[in-house]
Amino acid sequence: MAKYKETIDLYDDAGKLLKSGVPLEKISPVSNPAIRKIIDLTKRTVAVNLGGIQEGLKSGKVAKGYVLGREMNLDIVGNKDAIIGKIKEMVQVEDGDDTNIREFSGGKLILVEVPSARLQAASTYDAAITAVAAATTFSIVEQFDIGAFDAPMVKTAVWGSYPHTMDLTGANVTSILSIPQNNEGLGYALRNIPVNHIVMMTGRNAMQGAALSSTFEQAGMFEMGNAIGPFERAQLLAYAYQGLNANNLVYDLVKANGATGTIGTVVQSLVERAIEDKVITPGKKGGYFQFYDTKDPMLWNAYAAAGTMAATMVNCGAGRFAQAVSSTLLYFNDLLEHETGLPGCDYGRVMGTAVGFSFFSHSIYGGGGPGIFNGNHVVTRHAAGVAIPCVVAAAALDAGTQMFSPESTSKIYADTYGKVDVFNKPLQQIAQGV
Repeated sequence: MAKYKETIDLYDDAGKLLKSGVPLEKISPVSNPAIRKIIDLTKRTVAVNLGGIQEGLKSGKVAKGYVLGREMNLDIVGNKDAIIGKIKEMVQVEDGDDTNIREFSGGKLILVEVPSARLQAASTYDAAITAVAAATTFSIVEQFDIGAFDAPMVKTAVWGSYPHTMDLTGANVTSILSIPQNNEGLGYALRNIPVNHIVMMTGRNAMQGAALSSTFEQAGMFEMGNAIGPFERAQLLAYAYQGLNANNLVYDLVKANGATGTIGTVVQSLVERAIEDKVITPGKKGGYFQFYDTKDPMLWNAYAAAGTMAATMVNCGAGRFAQAVSSTLLYFNDLLEHETGLPGCDYGRVMGTAVGFSFFSHSIYGGGGPGIFNGNHVVTRHAAGVAIPCVVAAAALDAGTQMFSPESTSKIYADTYGKVDVFNKPLQQIAQGV
């Protein structure tokens, strides 16, 4: 029996119907197998830059600086087959388990899926990156018969400055997830993923990027206890309409306003659609002002979330700049509240987030562009999974105006994770998972 009475239709990034009549609970992170696969591979997949290790050792540039006189000229990429074989042998728990290694860029980059058994036998997802880093280190030491006095250079080229630093600064092993010590609260791990990483993983496709970001953010909502009881429906509706283009709402709003529209015309289009879909109805009049009522605040919030996404795409897409996303988050919802008398997206929290986000991303304080923020950041964490997906869409549409571009901070994610359909086509994957 269906848990919720409503169903949704899922559309792709080109406005094409993927799946109709989907019960709302079928897009839940705890139910949909495609979403569970995204989360599973996020935790147990690690990228290794074999080419980077080789170049670092050759120049002596490891971790955070140079170690002159300790350079090592090793043909790691030329011996990639032997090294990859050794890594797999050490990382796997038993023959035929779900260990998997993919090669990219002629073997300069590899993507290692650590077997599920290693994470099941661990308290955190650390087990993935530590196993791969240790196996990579030992594989190189063994392949080139490196002695005890030179092995630390190999270790540093792989692990970076860890354990002298808390994280793996300058490492050549990379996870989508940050280390647990950087998560600033219970359940924040999946929200602690920089915007630029997601932009690169989805090939700068704004709608696919928004879908992947929304998946991480809403799975985080479940993990932190924000989607329990009646609040589950609220989160699923926001996820469906903003992240997964339910009922083609985001696509329709962008298409109607993309050529000549503004944030204000997106407000008009959203209100018209909400009236048409009977989500809101005219209420009392106060002088010249027409208030609107809703019997379903959760569904209205989902529409407001979709409108916020569409307004971001229209405004930041028109300028090809990510920088306007914070003001779009603020003023779309400010206008929406003044137009309807109803609360804006996330009942005001998106507006609150946007004020701080504007200041920290480009006001008198701002040293970092929107692309380096994440849902774990003290500035952007407050909205319940509905702000960061808009930032991803804006950064995907940016034409190079950011000081920290996705290509400069996150290229390895495009070259590895971005080649895997699980990550680069989330709209299609999740619809199939229904």
